[in-house]
Amino acid sequence: MNIWRPRQNIEVKALGLVWRDGLLLASEICRDDGTVDGVRPLGGRVEFGETWCDALVREFREELGVVVEVVGTPMVLENIYMHQGMVGHEVAFVCDVTFPADAYVSEGPIEYFEDNGDKCLARWYDVAQLDCGALELYPTGLKTQLRERSQST
Repeated sequence: MNIWRPRQNIEVKALGLVWRDGLLLASEICRDDGTVDGVRPLGGRVEFGETWCDALVREFREELGVVVEVVGTPMVLENIYMHQGMVGHEVAFVCDVTFPADAYVSEGPIEYFEDNGDKCLARWYDVAQLDCGALELYPTGLKTQLRERSQST
């Protein structure tokens, strides 16, 4: 396991909201000791010269081997956070994506690998049970945005 620290610059991220039976697909974020601190939707860094939308499609293809379609308008969240004593700063484009209906149909964890070789686990989560003292939902403010979005529809 690599020990991850935030880069000391502003990162632009693209994150995809994948829903199945009311549950959100999210990847575990771990502390140095391996304990799970929280979860975040899948996606990753926007590369130079790439749109956030293209980055989101690329990340799902690279990490899970699936083709997703970006749906709707993104929420944009600025997230200044602390991870293991270091400050991170990111701007995240967070948007719904369609996910192949036949992909990862089991309820068990989805194992995938980052481009640096780190093994990651994603699971289906009930968002209502996140940010309640056990697991946090990242980026900060996403749960509030999701709640506000569901109340306006």
